[in-house]
Amino acid sequence: MVVSVEEQRNPISELPIVDEGDEEPSNGEDDEDFEEEEEEENLTGESRMRSERAKMENLFNRISRERVPLRVHDLLIKGNIKTKDSLIEAEVEGLKNATSMQELLQAATIANDRLHRLEIFDSVNITLDSGPPELPGTANVIVEVVETKNPLTGDIGIFSKPEAGSSSLEGSLKLKNFFGYGDLWDGSFAYGWDQTSEVSAGVSFPRFKGLVTPMLARVSLLSQDWLKFSSYKERSLGLSLGLISYRNHDLAYNLHWRTLTDPSQMSSRSIRRQLGHGLLSSLKYTFKIDRRNSPLRPTQGYAFASTTQIGGLVPDYRSLRFFRQEFDLRYAFPLGFYHAALNFGVSGGVIFPWGSGFLNTPSSLP
Repeated sequence: MVVSVEEQRNPISELPIVDEGDEEPSNGEDDEDFEEEEEEENLTGESRMRSERAKMENLFNRISRERVPLRVHDLLIKGNIKTKDSLIEAEVEGLKNATSMQELLQAATIANDRLHRLEIFDSVNITLDSGPPELPGTANVIVEVVETKNPLTGDIGIFSKPEAGSSSLEGSLKLKNFFGYGDLWDGSFAYGWDQTSEVSAGVSFPRFKGLVTPMLARVSLLSQDWLKFSSYKERSLGLSLGLISYRNHDLAYNLHWRTLTDPSQMSSRSIRRQLGHGLLSSLKYTFKIDRRNSPLRPTQGYAFASTTQIGGLVPDYRSLRFFRQEFDLRYAFPLGFYHAALNFGVSGGVIFPWGSGFLNTPSSLP
């Protein structure tokens, strides 16, 4: 058998002819051109940075010298998953009333502090951005929050009071922002081995349904042993409602059902006249002002507190009718070396009954 083999010839491809005038530049010339372009880009970047820095310095100088008109066009809230927008908007309401850059920066600082004091955010960031181009002199405010990861916190410890020679076991449990209104639910207890025991639970809403002032409510059960001092024991079940809390002013209503006993049968006549059950219905007003540089270890400044309480606001013969006034003044005098200071304090008060026959009625127990 004959097998024929056919040879196939491949044509030779022609090489392109390059003229001398069209020759590409050498590698050395490429490097030089690349370095020149890189230097131009560096110069462009540096000049851009200098221009931006000059604009910022000009802006800050203008803010420090003159009033820059500016108003808020839009308020954007980001990051809140559980917290209601109405709560955040109420805390940053001052931003919308700003009419200049200076007022806007100051309002942003205040709003940041107010949001932090709610104790429901791990971080708060307020950004000022330019408004729409067609609306000059406007700014957009972006409020970005990060809600706390663990809304349930608690603590427990043993505390001693050397001046009173007593100690107590105290603990508390707090649940934050359960309904998204910045609400705080807490329960606490305190057990003193020789004098006082207390169990209480409360709730507070910083702003609820458009209310301007915080809403506070607390239920407590208190047991106190005064046998060492006044030969009686006290047990009280009560409810406290916070009515007004604005800056330095606080107004609260207290309703307590109190029981006094004398196991030792050694109390004085004035104490024996008040034994048994009693209804305490009172209105309490507190004014506080603190101008100290630190509430724990002040080195300068002063603090003043005034408390006025009126009891007997319900028409019941068991209601305790009294008027109570207390003052507390503290002053820190700096010595001028090693951050040393002398702290002085003075407290005083008066309590007396009121109503029909108050001249023959003993003063109510505190």
